[in-house]
Amino acid sequence: MTGATLAHVILWEFRPRAGKEKEFEAVYGPAGDWASLFRRSPDFLGTELLRDRSDPSRYLTLDRWRSRESFEDFRHYHASEYESLDARCSSLTEQEAPLGAYETREP
Repeated sequence: MTGATLAHVILWEFRPRAGKEKEFEAVYGPAGDWASLFRRSPDFLGTELLRDRSDPSRYLTLDRWRSRESFEDFRHYHASEYESLDARCSSLTEQEAPLGAYETREP
């Protein structure tokens, strides 16, 4: 893996409210409101939204950052925008849970 660097990946699990799936996908997907907020940081590497094939009401998001520190700095400096968006999105989900933070190699 020559040239690969470590990246920080944050994994969340969500269950959208019935009838809110399309809106949820639009807000949490790679071109959605969360990714737009995160793109304010040059250390944000991207978001993936995954839907479980065996349980279509279950989604995972993977948010990639250059480092844990870059994400923590972003949360500190953009806390009010983060909390505001989180509050606005609460009506879209009936369940959300952080599944962990991981390191991975990025090409």
